[in-house]
Amino acid sequence: MLKNKKLLLLFLLAGFYFTVQSQTKKFPSPPSADTIKNPLKDNQASIAIGKLTYVKYCVTCHGDKGKGDGIAAPGLAKPPADHTSRFVQSQTDGALYWIISAGNNPMPTYKKTLTPTQRWQVVNYIRTLAKNSKK
Repeated sequence: MLKNKKLLLLFLLAGFYFTVQSQTKKFPSPPSADTIKNPLKDNQASIAIGKLTYVKYCVTCHGDKGKGDGIAAPGLAKPPADHTSRFVQSQTDGALYWIISAGNNPMPTYKKTLTPTQRWQVVNYIRTLAKNSKK
């Protein structure tokens, strides 16, 4: 009986540890990405334009609500990020911008496809997805 309680406690502590680790984990972006400032922060007009860009380039993999469940997602070697998740929403704007720019295999780079302004607009739109995920 005591052995079972110890195992249960160990299991619970391990689960807690991995939960905390997953919530503090960062995108594979360099630390310098966190210092990149969003020039369009709090720009409401950029969100609507960002949504149009998101629909054109991101929905296929990330889904129309950003949950990583787009029609192409099942065929990918690595699941697309859930943009509504605490993990994604806890990233800095600079880290999101960096990932959109550089890509994260199998996600392609959008540095040449989208202008810097378009990438910031997508970052701003991604920020709205967490707010909408509760609806």
